[in-house]
Amino acid sequence: MASDLADSIRQIVQDRGISEDLVKKTIEDFLLAAYKKKFGNMDNAVVQFSEDGLNVALFAKKSIVEDLYDPVSEIELEEALQYSDEAEIGDELMIEIEPSEFDRVAVQSAKQKARQTLKEITKDTLYSEFKEKEGEMIIGYYQRERNGNIFVDLGKMEGILPKKYQSPRESYRPNDRIKALIYDVNKTPAGLNVVLSRTHTDFVKRIFELEVPEIYDKTVEIFKLVREPGYRTKIAVYSNREDVDPVGACVGMKGVRIQSIVRELEGEKIDILKYDTDARSFIKNALSPAEVDQVIVLDEGKRQALAIVQESQLSLAIGKQGLNVRLANRLADWNIDVKTEEQFEEMDLSMDSKRAVSALFNDSDNEEITTISELPDIPQNIVEILVENGVELIETLVNLSDEELAGFEGLKEEDIEALKKVVSENLSIIEEEEAENSQDYPEDLDDEERESDSDTESDSESEVTSEESALVSEEPEVYECPDCGGDITLDMTICPNCGVGISFEFEEDE
Repeated sequence: MASDLADSIRQIVQDRGISEDLVKKTIEDFLLAAYKKKFGNMDNAVVQFSEDGLNVALFAKKSIVEDLYDPVSEIELEEALQYSDEAEIGDELMIEIEPSEFDRVAVQSAKQKARQTLKEITKDTLYSEFKEKEGEMIIGYYQRERNGNIFVDLGKMEGILPKKYQSPRESYRPNDRIKALIYDVNKTPAGLNVVLSRTHTDFVKRIFELEVPEIYDKTVEIFKLVREPGYRTKIAVYSNREDVDPVGACVGMKGVRIQSIVRELEGEKIDILKYDTDARSFIKNALSPAEVDQVIVLDEGKRQALAIVQESQLSLAIGKQGLNVRLANRLADWNIDVKTEEQFEEMDLSMDSKRAVSALFNDSDNEEITTISELPDIPQNIVEILVENGVELIETLVNLSDEELAGFEGLKEEDIEALKKVVSENLSIIEEEEAENSQDYPEDLDDEERESDSDTESDSESEVTSEESALVSEEPEVYECPDCGGDITLDMTICPNCGVGISFEFEEDE
């Protein structure tokens, strides 16, 4: 074989990215295919590489026999002695086959097979290499454009940046440097297809990982990222360390980091906000750069919320063509409606929503409680004793006397005192019925003064004529049942004594 075989192998390894072992295996298959084409059988063919890989040789292993029957696998002793003086019948002899012994057809057939094998190996090798890099960043150079799709030189092969995965802000010229995300790698009949993207959210994530070391080492993590390519990106981040500000880490000193990211995205706007487990706070942050006064949860099950902003902040919160609030919806995973205070007051909300809103705007954190178990600082054993005795509601409890409570088994005197203390500290009891039917009087008035005051008020509020008084005080007229003779009145339809049905008829006086 040619002495420059090692250089050829290294060149193939470098150009096609194929391992040296695979190249050697391909050369071996090439020689065996040529041997088979020449002799019809390759069972006795052996390919050997030198230790330094500089040379390769093809041998035919033949058995030494006295009478020759198969010239491909056997050799006579007389001929074998020409190769080795120590040859004996029954031995096996390795005879080197010179390439010149192969005819042109055999060589061409072997070369074709070798090329096909190398092509498949190259495709498989590159596929494995790029498939492992899916989702990673790669840098290439603009080669050409066809039907809006850009072909990018990636070194070992060519990638494609489809038009739908190009940002509307960007334009390229030949030999421009392009940084893109390896979005998809697949095999096609025409070869390997590596699809690149600059519009997917993972592309922005990889840029942040490159520019922000805290994100790369997981000190700061990205909770969620949403994007309208070419226009605006919203990214929610949080820190795994209390001493690291996640937003500040992404912005960098004097905004150096975020400016570098914006330049890579060709001026696309980026909102970096802090993730918050509280839905209201997170929604408020998601609507940045607008300032939100209040966030009201209208329906937690349907994840519907209302953001209240000042009139000057309304257009900023909604964004151009609703882009800002639309991205905030996707980021927070809530259906957010933005209103001013005037618009909110005109809304027709359900009673539950109004109650929630009223409590929110009144800065009231206290919710109405009805059961004893909801009272704060009440011992659990007291709650269990009361429940066993059928007392669960606070309304029932306040109507019980100390003697009735003392009758509950297991309830001690100190328990009753503790219970009364909790009730007095946390509840304001208003007896509505008494308030409606009574007048508030100073404590220093005696009973006669109150009675006199009540009489005066009664006289001033209403007057009853003597005729009305007579009608009110007149007793109903009594009649006699025609069946049993019992007393009946005009308002009766059945006699109370005998049960017979009755009706009254009156004749007009002539």
